[in-house]
Amino acid sequence: MQKVEHLSSNGIIRIGRQVYWYRGEGRDDRLDRWLGIADRRVSVGARELCCRAALGGVGFGRAAGMLERLGQIRVSKERLREIVEREGRAVLGATKSWQLGPDWEAKDCAVSEGGPTRVMVGADGVMVPLITEAEKQKRRAKVARKRSRRKAAGGKRRRGRRRRGSDQAYKEFKIGTLYDESRQHQYAFGTSGNHEVLGRQLRREASKVKIDEADEKVSVSDGAEWIRRQLQTRLPMLDAMVLDFYHLAEHVGAAARTCFGEGSSAAADWSRQLLEAVRQEGPSAMLVEVEQTLRATRSPPKRKALKDLQQYVGKRCDMLDYPGFRAKGWDIGSGPTEAFCKTLTARLKGSGMRWDKLNAEAMMALAAVEHSNLWKRYWALQLSEAA
Repeated sequence: MQKVEHLSSNGIIRIGRQVYWYRGEGRDDRLDRWLGIADRRVSVGARELCCRAALGGVGFGRAAGMLERLGQIRVSKERLREIVEREGRAVLGATKSWQLGPDWEAKDCAVSEGGPTRVMVGADGVMVPLITEAEKQKRRAKVARKRSRRKAAGGKRRRGRRRRGSDQAYKEFKIGTLYDESRQHQYAFGTSGNHEVLGRQLRREASKVKIDEADEKVSVSDGAEWIRRQLQTRLPMLDAMVLDFYHLAEHVGAAARTCFGEGSSAAADWSRQLLEAVRQEGPSAMLVEVEQTLRATRSPPKRKALKDLQQYVGKRCDMLDYPGFRAKGWDIGSGPTEAFCKTLTARLKGSGMRWDKLNAEAMMALAAVEHSNLWKRYWALQLSEAA
């Protein structure tokens, strides 16, 4: 007779049962699978409630309190953290193995009834707070003192898995997005890896929606070199790469402030003139305006600001054909991608929060499931695997 405790949506259930083992087949876990706890001590329903509470924008301590009051599930904050972060890693595994992905394809992304299908692609980087190695050492010293007191009192010694801390307090995570013009279909994913890792993800997830079958395939991004390189390499079927208009406006605004003064009407007028020129006539018209200003300027700092703007625009002329993009009805703003950067990392950026890289990636994966409208689908998959 084996006795175990299982956490379910009705609280902790203590189960005593016969466990059978067969030569050549191993352990008989049919009862566990029927209960939904074949590989864990937590049922599928309880895991979902734990994840829902933990994604609510509060720390694990407060989430545990909410879980007890609303779901009658009593669990410590550390146990809750363990359950939720493990689920996030399961999401990453399901996504990588093609078990989980967007519930739509390119054929569903018609711009209008009977019109062409259009899939938009985005990518960006966002900073996430991580636990540094110095912070880890400080915490371990504190834990060691507690263990010494516990050992002196006759308590059991417990040791968790050690991971090395980050070399910096913040690291850039990468986020990719796929969506249609109406935002009815949208999907996001992320990684703590480098640009190459996100590039492979972009290729894999774009394959899931059959992007090559779309009539129009367009990316909108901030024009960072790593994004352009990965889009060109991993998604060569794209019809165009569009520079986000608001990122261009930021570069124009920075040059205007240097040349005409912070908050001056001259800076606002110059910025407006350049942006209107590129919207209506394309990058050549904008570069003409910048060159005229440069010829009339002698100040070294101002000339540098103008030359930097020239270089920025010159490298991205193919991404600045705004008249042509707008004529085709294409979006020139990366709003959906910017929004996902906020929603996928909101839980990671609470006051005082610091994360191990792997755990932060797991939490971001759970948030991506929720904000990509795949929550029900993921948990249905978990139930089917447990059955």
